[in-house]
Formats: sequence, C-alpha cells, structure tokens
Amino acid sequence: MKRKIRVILAKPGLDGHDRGAKVLANSFRDAGMEVIYLGLRQTPEMIVAAALQEDADIIALSILSGAHMTIFPRVHELMQAEGLNDVLLTGGGIIPDSDMETLNKIGVGRLFGPGAGLVEINDYITNWVKENRQ
Repeated sequence: MKRKIRVILAKPGLDGHDRGAKVLANSFRDAGMEVIYLGLRQTPEMIVAAALQEDADIIALSILSGAHMTIFPRVHELMQAEGLNDVLLTGGGIIPDSDMETLNKIGVGRLFGPGAGLVEINDYITNWVKENRQ
C-alpha cells in the first residue's frame, strides 16, 4: 500500500484565527492526505520538530498576522539545519506578492493568498510530492 502524503499544518505565532487552517485540514484529508494539525501558537522550533517526528512530506503554515517574513525564513533555516531538504515548506495567508517572491527566492514553495482554490492547493502539493519525493 502506498503511503499517504503527510502534511504538518500549523498556525505559528500569535495569530488566533484558525478557521482557514481547519478548512485546509479537511480538504487535505478529503484528498487522501494524512494531516497532523498542530494548532495555534506554534513556534518554528515546534513545527520543525513535529515534521521530523512525523516524517512529513509537507510543512504548511497559515499566517494571517503579518509575521510571514520572520516565520517562514526561520522555519526554512531550521529545516535546512535538520536536513529536511526534501520537505516542501508552503503555506498562505495575507502575504503581499512581493513578499511571496522574496520567500520563494530563499527556498519557500508556492504561497497562497485569500481566495486560492482548495483544488489548486491540493494539486500543487500532490504534484510536488510526485516530482520530489517518489
């Protein structure tokens, strides 16, 4: 039996709005993925530790607080330090296009803003895993 795609989904920082993350968790599960939802107020260290422990394929962060230019680089840095070079760091939230471009240049995967379709996000993850993990 083929292993399901394993997604760590987290809400880092002090952002307390998690409805969107819960919608994504359900969508990922409906698409056949295994979701480990860490919940609110996660630190980058907690997120990367969970990815290591759970043998994750994907780390998906939902950030609405404006802290994306601090949190994504820190998670990416910790991933590199732990050798998670074959794990996709992706996510979304209220992130200006220019910041998305900057984050992509340092190695963060595609980021999604408000209104992104669930099928589009699921397809991105599924295709990334097919191209990079199998």
